[in-house]
Amino acid sequence: MPELRRDPITGRWVIISTDRARRPVDFIRQSVEIKDPRNCPFCPGAEGKTPPEILAYGRKNGNRDTPGWSLRVVSNKFPALGIEGSLDREGEGLFDRMSGIGAHEVIIESPDHRLTLATMPESAIEEMLWAYRDRALDLKNDRRFRYILLFKNHGEAAGATQEHTHSQLIALPIVPKRVREEVDSAKRYYGEKERCIFCDIIRQEIETEKRVILNDSYFIALAPYAPRFPFETWILPRQHSSAFENMPTPHYSSLARTMREFFARIDSALNFPAYNYVIHTSPVGEETNDHYHWHLEVMPKLTRVAGFEWGTGFYINPTPPEESARFLREATIR
Repeated sequence: MPELRRDPITGRWVIISTDRARRPVDFIRQSVEIKDPRNCPFCPGAEGKTPPEILAYGRKNGNRDTPGWSLRVVSNKFPALGIEGSLDREGEGLFDRMSGIGAHEVIIESPDHRLTLATMPESAIEEMLWAYRDRALDLKNDRRFRYILLFKNHGEAAGATQEHTHSQLIALPIVPKRVREEVDSAKRYYGEKERCIFCDIIRQEIETEKRVILNDSYFIALAPYAPRFPFETWILPRQHSSAFENMPTPHYSSLARTMREFFARIDSALNFPAYNYVIHTSPVGEETNDHYHWHLEVMPKLTRVAGFEWGTGFYINPTPPEESARFLREATIR
């Protein structure tokens, strides 16, 4: 029988449609293939095709915007928001608007066009995470910004316009509604119980083990109790940590190890799917707290959002999270 499950953090309901249950092999999807690197603006030697670099690692000799780098950060050539200008707010009758101020950057994670997070060395993934941290800390110095969103679109079906491995950062002058709902809900829970709701979830999931995919000393990957999408996964620090950019130094290498193994597992189990991931962290100015727990949310692109979801805000998930977690635990890494 189908189940309605409620997300304990946001209060959002999802339908786990067991009557139309589907195993991983039942999904119709297009695998992500890394093709010809010709004319790729992110490959070494094509530095002139991108805006000037903001940050680069690995280059020992030579000038900016030249080969020899192991990671580059550049402004997005077609930014969603602009860095220049003042943050003006005004009303128009019932409506509110503000100038489109923000930062939009691209993190080019490797000079090798063929690599993905499932095949990159752990050291390269750790370097990517340090770049996330360095850029977030720098942009937080700009008083116009209230939130730094880090995210990745992998594959055309997930919205990627370049196949060369990369992720993005957008600094916003407001806190996104989805993040604010999570933070406020976690704060209410803490006010009632004096415990972090995410820490409670981690403890319960470790006890039951039904939805745990990976678990080491520092990080856990689990299928949430009420996932919106098949094989949705959260990666969380096991110890309470309210801001990604404030993690202890050893945790970055541990997170890199967890991420590489997890993405190798979904490539093996789901035949190289497109996916999105986002890092949800505490807003600027609220980084140190006991109630919110930063985490990475991964959403493979296996189904489509349709009329029912748009009309109700409910999601229909045809794969129970217990099944998806078991399948990923048992996946053989190729």
